[in-house]
Amino acid sequence: MPVAYLPGPASGQWRLGPVTVHGYALCLALGVALALWVAELRYRAFGGRRWQIVDIATVAVPAGLVGARLYRIIGDYSRYFGHGRDWVDILRIWDGGFGLPGAALGGLVAAWLVCRRRKLRLGPVLSAAAPGLAFGQAIGVLGNWFSQGLYGPPSTEPWAVPISPWNRVPGYQNFATFQPLFLYEAVWDAFVGMALIYLIRRRRLTGDRALALCAGLYAVGRLGSALFLLAGPLQQSGVAVQEIVALGAVAVAGGYLYATRARKGPEPLTSVAPPKRRLTSAAPVARPDDLTPDLTPAPNASRIAGDAPGTAD
Repeated sequence: MPVAYLPGPASGQWRLGPVTVHGYALCLALGVALALWVAELRYRAFGGRRWQIVDIATVAVPAGLVGARLYRIIGDYSRYFGHGRDWVDILRIWDGGFGLPGAALGGLVAAWLVCRRRKLRLGPVLSAAAPGLAFGQAIGVLGNWFSQGLYGPPSTEPWAVPISPWNRVPGYQNFATFQPLFLYEAVWDAFVGMALIYLIRRRRLTGDRALALCAGLYAVGRLGSALFLLAGPLQQSGVAVQEIVALGAVAVAGGYLYATRARKGPEPLTSVAPPKRRLTSAAPVARPDDLTPDLTPAPNASRIAGDAPGTAD
């Protein structure tokens, strides 16, 4: 073991009376809270109504958590199904196993439905939420420090992290400290959040383009992490799926950003059209009868004509 290294968790859970607090779940909750706080502040700065983001989150957050869990189960199905596996482990969310792509998809669909019902434009919501998602992921991924499920090759660097023997990949039992991939991802996600705030303001990104950029940059970091992730034989298929999904996300995001490069913000907050102005006039509108020329002879017309100069008797 190296002389200097990052400390490992003394425990991944704590007992508070009858309640058990898990470190991974705590980081996840703090990440969601940070994402909502950032999105709420930014949406108000756009002129949005107070607590509007929180109202949308009451539906979007649960949908996002379900999507995140389903994404990880599909990508790492051998961890929950197969010989010697218990599918009940799907419910053990405190042991880790959430994927941001699934969270983004589930939350996006739910947010779109809520905005459509309330006649809100989805674009400003996405512009406010995209940096918050990146910052929230930076906090949430630190939960892997407690679950010890996201680490790279053995390392003796001062920032290496110790991994418990029962959490080490087979074949690496004689190594004590490893590369902290979760820390690298956290730093990258924080950078993505700051870059999004800058680019949304300077490049006038619309909400859809901001979300596409967020997804593409996150996928770049996730792909780099997956390339160095240590995994046992049963997890190799899941890692391969994550790499394919990350490559696909980068390609789709890049293509979408190029196709919509001419689109600029800002966007209106609501989809309700402004009321039409009624044209009013002080003068009465002429009727068709009023436009007919009056051909009735004037009184004393014959006398007036006879008095005219040059008229014969």
